This record gives sequence, C-alpha cells and structure tokens, in this order.
Amino acid sequence: MPRHDTTTALVTGAAHGIGRAIARHLAREGAAVAVIDLDAEGAAETARLIQSEGGIAFSTGADITDMAAVTAAVDTCEAAIGPLTLLVNNAGFTDAGDLAGIGLEAWHKEVDVNLNGTYHCLRALLPRMQARGGGAVVNITSVNGVRYFGNPAYSAAKAGLINLTQSVASEYGRHGIRCNAVLPGSVRTDNITWRIRQEKDPQVFQKLARWYPMGRVAEPEDIAKAVSFLGSEDAGYITGVALPVDGGLLAGMNVMIGEFILESQ
Repeated sequence: MPRHDTTTALVTGAAHGIGRAIARHLAREGAAVAVIDLDAEGAAETARLIQSEGGIAFSTGADITDMAAVTAAVDTCEAAIGPLTLLVNNAGFTDAGDLAGIGLEAWHKEVDVNLNGTYHCLRALLPRMQARGGGAVVNITSVNGVRYFGNPAYSAAKAGLINLTQSVASEYGRHGIRCNAVLPGSVRTDNITWRIRQEKDPQVFQKLARWYPMGRVAEPEDIAKAVSFLGSEDAGYITGVALPVDGGLLAGMNVMIGEFILESQ
C-alpha cells in the first residue's frame, strides 16, 4: 500500500526546487497534492508534471505573506482535492547579506516570508485539522536555524520556525495534530541564490561538498524523502522534532578535524 494513499497535501513554495521535489514525491506515494507559490505559472507546471506521472494535483498562486490570500488559497485547494491532511511549509526566501549591510526592508521581507508566511498557513489550516480530528505539518527550516552559516535575517527566521514547530506540537498534539521540522543544509537547486553563486563560481557545489561528512550536498529528493516520512503514519508518534537532513554537517566540522586537529597530532 502506498505510504500516502489517503493523504491530501498542501505544499507551499512548490514552483521549483525543494518544493517541487516534495510535491512530486508525495504524489508518487499516493497523495493528492495542492501546490501554492507566488509564481503561479511555476506552480501550475509542478501540477502538470505530477498529472503527467499519473498523480492528482492542483495549483494556485498566492502570496503567503498575505493572510487573506492564504485563507482564500486554502479554500480553493480544499474545494479542488478535498480536506487537507498534510501541510508542508516549504516556501522560503533569502537575499543573503550580513548584519552590517542588510537594509531594514530586506530584513523584514525575509522574516515575513520565512516565518510569518508559515504562521499564516498554520493559522489557516490548524483549526480545520482540529475540527476534523487531526493532521500533520512539516516545516522546512534550515541548519541556519541552529548554527550561524551567514544570512542573518534568514537564519533568525528559521530559528523562530523551529520554535514555532515546537509550539504547534505542544499545543495541538491533544487534537491529533503532529508538527515536525526538517533542517536541510546546502541543497542543489536552481533557485536564484544558487544560480548567482554558480555564475560566480561554477564549482560552488563541489567546493561545498568538502564540508559535509557524506562528501556531497543534498539533492531535493533527499529532503522530499524525509518530509514524506514525517508526514506519514510511519511517524505517527513523532512530533516536535527538528530533523537535520544535512549529510552530517551539524555533527562535526570534518574539514577542521582533518586539516587542524589530526594533522597537529
């Protein structure tokens, strides 16, 4: 039996990259999937890909920083594929920068998308899940939420998202709602930030790989598989977890160990 044959899922930020991989993976495992993105055409392309693979999918454009737009989008998605049982808060954004250089508007934009946007989606769906007797939420946060790897506004918002995950798990567990977080490290995607970095240095992913104990950066499917597990009944007694899917990055600085500690012995 497919893991998600009774799942109706909403995936935000699913026009490309990690979100698209999550949506397609859930559909392959039997879920009916609704995708939301500010890029409505990209979301529609994700839905078309799922449908071409024999899955059930629906798409709509929405700005998750707008509470009214999120509520309307959830209404539209549930009318199309039925009551939603799984919410994957994947939509995110960063312009990088540092504390000294980031402007006030840029700071607020990153916090608004990465933290407040997720809260809007939770606010729209949690009461519905509660009324129906349960559901699951998976928030895509980042290793930046527990260690500083640059991008201070993004990092602060992702740290807040880990705490928000714990809040939902604590308050809604008695209503049959689980909430967990996945913490990716570097992921090989085609988003604007990585495109700019690759234009500057075509070997950026190969250079990053040396920092990861597993010797490579993640592929979007690595994240999708973890989301699928946490969103399924296989993880039915797991809630409030912040799961690194980072190839061991948070486990230890293997480059420092190899180049400094071991060589000094």
